[in-house]
Amino acid sequence: MNGFCDICPRRCHAARPFLPGDSGQYGVCRAPGKAVVSRAGLHFWEEPVISGERGSGTVFFAGCNLHCVYCQNHCISQDCAGTLLDTGELKELYRRLIGRGAHNINLVTPGHFALPVAASLDEKLSVPVVYNSNGYELPETLQLFENKVDIYLPDLKYADRDIAARYSHAPDYFDVAVAAIREMVRQTGKFVIGPDGMMKKGVIIRHLILPGQLENTLKVIEFVAGNFQPGEVIFSLMRQYLPCGEVSSEKYPELNRRISDFEYEVAESALFDSGIEDGFVQDAGSAVKDFIPDFQNPENDPNSVPLLI
Repeated sequence: MNGFCDICPRRCHAARPFLPGDSGQYGVCRAPGKAVVSRAGLHFWEEPVISGERGSGTVFFAGCNLHCVYCQNHCISQDCAGTLLDTGELKELYRRLIGRGAHNINLVTPGHFALPVAASLDEKLSVPVVYNSNGYELPETLQLFENKVDIYLPDLKYADRDIAARYSHAPDYFDVAVAAIREMVRQTGKFVIGPDGMMKKGVIIRHLILPGQLENTLKVIEFVAGNFQPGEVIFSLMRQYLPCGEVSSEKYPELNRRISDFEYEVAESALFDSGIEDGFVQDAGSAVKDFIPDFQNPENDPNSVPLLI
């Protein structure tokens, strides 16, 4: 990577090395300039309009600029372990996923590799491209993906500054994520669902309910309801929280449980009363580890695709 890196809201200004071991310095994402992929495969546990019957062709990038303490993908987001892939190898990976029947190519946390990933999309794919994001993005970086990404799948984790600071070390999260989501909506326009029930373009805003943080969730729902018109975005209210990452009885004990039925019922009622017409909810069965990919043993997963051939 040339020069100093300011492609995400952290603005580390780090001289990221192109390859691990090269001279340079790592920023918050702890990643080199060349893309690092931890896993690729068919994924069946996204929203129905993304996973469909054949699965979403997910490419999980290593590292992250946010480092949420409860991250379900903690083993790949906190470090940058994986396989280095160049532009041609990324393209070949997309082709193999499409060959396996993937409804789309789903790029999971690609923002800190924006330059090589954008370059890998210089040729239009035969399926939609999904940009799956923590929401902590710069609009100017997202502009690299205009006319390359069809569907944006951002989180809107926090409306509360203190919670964002405590759990993701990002007190500015809400303002940053809102600006990013507005840019995503500008690029895609209103969402489109095809006759086959699959999403063709648009934005799905995701929100994961955290234990004991109902007020945060209600503020997020209120914001989405008040700022987007019916047919403009889809809202996904997620119940799948599990204590993961750094969460334990000693560290962040308030997060060391699943959300209660009462908490979800309050959040779900608020969603139904909000006027948001287009969205998804989850049942209690979504909060199980079976839905988290096995990043350490991908060879044991029949839906996994080798990163290199």
